[in-house]
Amino acid sequence: MEVKNVFYNKDIGIEDLGKGVSRKILAYDKNLMTVEVFFEEGAVGEMHSHPHEQITYVLEGKFEFTIGGEKYLVEAGDTLYKQSNIEHGAICLEKGRLLDIFTPAREDFLKK
Repeated sequence: MEVKNVFYNKDIGIEDLGKGVSRKILAYDKNLMTVEVFFEEGAVGEMHSHPHEQITYVLEGKFEFTIGGEKYLVEAGDTLYKQSNIEHGAICLEKGRLLDIFTPAREDFLKK
């Protein structure tokens, strides 16, 4: 993976994931990745798990997250941590945006 130091927003496309969810892969290298995720009200981030550690910062909106079987109501300014392999998902209660940070990078997001 080639190392880049700058990722210009104007050059980054939005990937439609369907059902009211889309994302932009903002910056990454093999050890770290940032992703902006857009949710329409009522959209669902399905329950899933992965070996990556993840931090989610709520940029806008309100969400109900389930992490490891516990529910959390969060809004803009709140942050969540998901350890490796923990099951998690979210329901968007009010149109919003999240900033997800992964370590290592989600190489599966880069494969087309």
